[in-house]
Amino acid sequence: MFENETRPEQALLVALDTGEYDAQASLDELAELTRTAGAEPAFFLTQKRPAPDTATCLGSGMAEEAADLVKREELDLAIFDRELSPTQIRNLEELFGVRVIDRTTLILDIFAQRARSREGKLQVELAQLRYLLPRLGGKGTALSRLGGGIGTRGPGETKLETDRRHIRRRISGLKAQLEEVEAGRELIQRRRQKAGTVTVALVGYTNAGKSTLMNQLTQAGVLAEDKLFATLDPTARALKLPCGKTVMLIDTVGLIRRLPHHLVEAFKSTLEQAATADILLNICDASSPEAGEHLRVTQDLLEELGAAGHPVIPVLNKWDAVTDPELAIRLPGAVRISALKGEGIDRLLEAIEANLPEKTFQVELLLPFAKSGLAARLREEGAVLSEEYVAEGLRLSARVDQRLFAQVKDYQTGGEPEPHQ
Repeated sequence: MFENETRPEQALLVALDTGEYDAQASLDELAELTRTAGAEPAFFLTQKRPAPDTATCLGSGMAEEAADLVKREELDLAIFDRELSPTQIRNLEELFGVRVIDRTTLILDIFAQRARSREGKLQVELAQLRYLLPRLGGKGTALSRLGGGIGTRGPGETKLETDRRHIRRRISGLKAQLEEVEAGRELIQRRRQKAGTVTVALVGYTNAGKSTLMNQLTQAGVLAEDKLFATLDPTARALKLPCGKTVMLIDTVGLIRRLPHHLVEAFKSTLEQAATADILLNICDASSPEAGEHLRVTQDLLEELGAAGHPVIPVLNKWDAVTDPELAIRLPGAVRISALKGEGIDRLLEAIEANLPEKTFQVELLLPFAKSGLAARLREEGAVLSEEYVAEGLRLSARVDQRLFAQVKDYQTGGEPEPHQ
């Protein structure tokens, strides 16, 4: 009896250092992405240049050296830590004799593997097709190649070989389906707002421990792995705070530096769900030397999505793995926790309570029939618990915020309303 062992694809990782960003940190991240996708980073090459070469990205001498390495070591593919043009990919594949993909294709491939929900699959396919559309003309015979491996998953060979018009039609169809899903989510969100439900979103860099924290707080059973983008589909669970208030906790897709534009566009509705939350927990891996950069990447994207002004609590996770606390990142208002061990969770819950939005009031009202407009506003902006038409008008029991309370307080029946956090 012999077992056939499937050897992971061996990859050459290539970085071009133009001074725009920390090339070494980005290359290390590319290695993690490669492992997450199922390949093994076998060799690394870095070249300093003022700008990418238009034909091969690398300089001609370095490109030849990389090609010799690929052939000598019998590597399966080359992955570049930047976005390549169709011409660059074609020239490099002819030179290397193996598949060449860029950082964007690698991330899209991981998303294609990880998508589980209907919405996630639609979003990934939309991002892939948007990325492929302008590249159809430059790909040549590459699209007709059958096979498997990183960079080949997704919409499928038959879709890739169709003309631009068919792909544009498919993109339009995907947009329409995503709009339907988004409309359903907006309806749920409006119901939560009407019921006075406070939402708390877990946001942050990929592999920061968001899903582990979600499981620690709510026993949600969300997949939590030590891999990039382990969670792709958002999950919502109820969380009861020590003060008795129940909030809705939402786990979201992880972020990464230089997140492909096509993914941001395709996942915008999902990301906006986090951006519109009442409280944001910006979670980072405190044991990472890049912790500060990870927090900044998340904050920048949230601001881009219009989340400025919402309370943001920095959460320094994996604090138990910090080897030198004196050198660790320090932020005002940050909460240090270990989601895996459950350390610091009580302090985190206290921080959430301290940032809850304004108090709401449960009121008993008797509105005259002439105030039907006010009743409509209560139904739309408050939470009407019960209503009954009587001879004097409309008797209501409702939960309102301070602004609405100021408008209806003259129609109260009974004693002073009891405020709720």
